[in-house]
Amino acid sequence: GVKAKTADLKAEGKELGEALSSYENKLKELLYTIPNVPNDNVPEGGGADDNEVVYEHGSTPELPESAVPHWELIKTYDIIDFDLGNKITGAGFPVYKGKGARLQRAMVNFFLDEATKAGYVEVQPPIVINEDSGYGTGQLPDKDGQMYHIGEENFFLIPTAEVPITNMYRDVIVDAKDLPVKHVGFTPCFRREAGSWGAHVRGLNRLHQFDKVEIVEIHHPDNSYEALDRMCKHVQGLLEKLGLQYRVLNLCGGDMGFTSAQTFDMEVYSAAQKKWLEVSSVSNFETFQANRLKLRYRGDDNKMHLLHTLNGSALALPRILAAILENNQSEDGIRIPEVLVPYTGFDMIR
Repeated sequence: GVKAKTADLKAEGKELGEALSSYENKLKELLYTIPNVPNDNVPEGGGADDNEVVYEHGSTPELPESAVPHWELIKTYDIIDFDLGNKITGAGFPVYKGKGARLQRAMVNFFLDEATKAGYVEVQPPIVINEDSGYGTGQLPDKDGQMYHIGEENFFLIPTAEVPITNMYRDVIVDAKDLPVKHVGFTPCFRREAGSWGAHVRGLNRLHQFDKVEIVEIHHPDNSYEALDRMCKHVQGLLEKLGLQYRVLNLCGGDMGFTSAQTFDMEVYSAAQKKWLEVSSVSNFETFQANRLKLRYRGDDNKMHLLHTLNGSALALPRILAAILENNQSEDGIRIPEVLVPYTGFDMIR
């Protein structure tokens, strides 16, 4: 009797264990599909039209009669070649040539140096991530279709340096005295969805591969909104140094990313296209990513608490380049912003 009963209980225990683990996985998969909750300061709204313009800076440059959009300028001056990129790879993978390539490198170095001055520690992470990293920062399962997937190893090409840099702290308990954590990293970024919506994605406006300098911060929950403000100011400072007209948007709930609690977008005005182009998103994720990452600190109460993660583009290069080329064109050539001249070694593209 007792032996038989023990065997039955063992079998039942095994079945229940398997059922529990199956339900736990289903629950986890469901929880992974729930987006972050917007902060109270986020405006209500369903899409881009409901975003709040909170700040504007600069005035639109007077362009010569002969002014053209950047996709014509790059041909005239032979600095970026889309046809060549199309031959080598496909649409949305341009080749930067001569002064175009030099200007790219100049911007990367300028952005990295400015971030270093602002106290960010530079890292150079892998640009290929595993699935755990994708789930850790919330790109999976949400952005699965937008990332390039490497089948054999089940790796992904990164859509932004946010992913590998923030995942450096997956399963980490940060010592409270080491806060805040501030990193900057330059990487190429890869996005599959690019180039699919006709005219407004021409030229550099939307690419499959582009360069970006990213800033990532990890904060005690009490300090994260002050940090968000400082990060926005850092990005604004870069745009001012480049002499670009820009505005800051407080994104409404309907236009915010899946993982964000509050996002500010910076847009520059492209004088030849006569429209605003988004060049940076700065976001506070509060505990959303930290919860997935198990990124914690030990509080004064000696208990574990989740930290807050933030990040921002400082900056994404293609649209900055588009605005620099368009806004600085003249009859004599394209003027290079003064802050970049020490990095380029030339002050005009002729």
